[in-house]
Amino acid sequence: MTSLMMILGIVVFVIGLLVSIAWHELGHLSTAKLFGIRVPQYMVGFGPTVWSRKKGETEYGVKAVPLGGYIRMIGMFPPGEDGRITARSTSPWRGMIEDARSAAFEELQPGDESRLFYTRAPWKRIIVMFAGPFMNLILAVALFLTVLMGFGLQQQTTTVSSISPCVIAQSQNRDTCKKSDPASPAAAAGMKPGDRIVSFDGVRTEDWNTLSDRIRVSAGKDVPVVVDRHGRELTLHARIATNQVAKKDSSGAYVQGQYVKAGFLGFSAATGVVKQDFGQSVTWMTDRVGDAVDSLAALPSKIPALWNAVFDGAPRAPDSPMGVVGAARVGGEIFTLDIPPSQQLAMAVMLVAGFNLSLFLFNMLPLLPLDGGHIAGAVWEALRRQVARVLRRPDPGPFDVAKLMPVAYVVAGIFVCFTLLVLIADVVNPVRIS
Repeated sequence: MTSLMMILGIVVFVIGLLVSIAWHELGHLSTAKLFGIRVPQYMVGFGPTVWSRKKGETEYGVKAVPLGGYIRMIGMFPPGEDGRITARSTSPWRGMIEDARSAAFEELQPGDESRLFYTRAPWKRIIVMFAGPFMNLILAVALFLTVLMGFGLQQQTTTVSSISPCVIAQSQNRDTCKKSDPASPAAAAGMKPGDRIVSFDGVRTEDWNTLSDRIRVSAGKDVPVVVDRHGRELTLHARIATNQVAKKDSSGAYVQGQYVKAGFLGFSAATGVVKQDFGQSVTWMTDRVGDAVDSLAALPSKIPALWNAVFDGAPRAPDSPMGVVGAARVGGEIFTLDIPPSQQLAMAVMLVAGFNLSLFLFNMLPLLPLDGGHIAGAVWEALRRQVARVLRRPDPGPFDVAKLMPVAYVVAGIFVCFTLLVLIADVVNPVRIS
């Protein structure tokens, strides 16, 4: 049964991956057609074609390897000195093996002279290249909101799970009371496991972060604490102690290994699935975007640890870079967890949403052959033409992005090497969630 559920989780992730890729390329396709650019191909996957059908001037199809996708647009680069014009794929991987100018010269048809990508105004080209990553961002936001507002997040609540019998500094790493340790305010006030804290010091407390923050700033105060016990509201009185507790960051998460002196009531909060309102969801997503940007910036620094995890048998860090194979494996593990099916589904949707957010941020890097590299080229062209117009100089013409292809080959080579390293790590020493 466990193996079956593992396979089911992998299948769910792969389907989500294919939908994400198709959705990304649809952004490029729809905006290219909107601006009159001819698009001969729209493909999901790489390798041999499994299925395809031509509709109008575009061939739509699915290929055997579900690790990406592409659309083919005519005239991605301006003609070279020999006057030749070529078609170019939006796929970074195909871009490694295509010549910058002559890959699809034969695809040009009569009338294509007015339907070339490079002949469009820079702002139109920016929209076409941005539309793909933007579709991933839209999908990520939609999936995150579905989980946050529809299913909810597993988080600490205002319900009491257990009572600390005494006041112990959290940095001491012990749970046995000494005779010299004073009783905890919660124990002295008569608080019991199962109590739900309704208000603290006269302020309603609907979520754990609000309650925790109010406790922390109330050191030394005598405060009334209203609890719901078996449907009855009781008012308890507690003198909040001063204790060394874990430090919290701006998002409310605990900072490992750092402590501060603050108010201490002395109970552990129960966890539960809590639905978020729209405002809370936006705040949560904003924090995740910040985390994703930080992770992307820290990617190079994680390569040595990843190498050691592959070749030296070092433990794989939980925040280690993970590829499609690793993510699929995590998707499979999610469906083997001993949690309700609704939470399994919510976690799987979160995984796909996180993949789309990463895809958006990664593609926005201003490097060829990524979408962000083409956007940077179009922005530079617009700035160059504007400066020429202000200075009353001749129009410099389109910026020749093809001249940057040697750099693109180097970047693509680095991406391939990194992808292979991550792939090996995902196979021999995978990230596990259970």
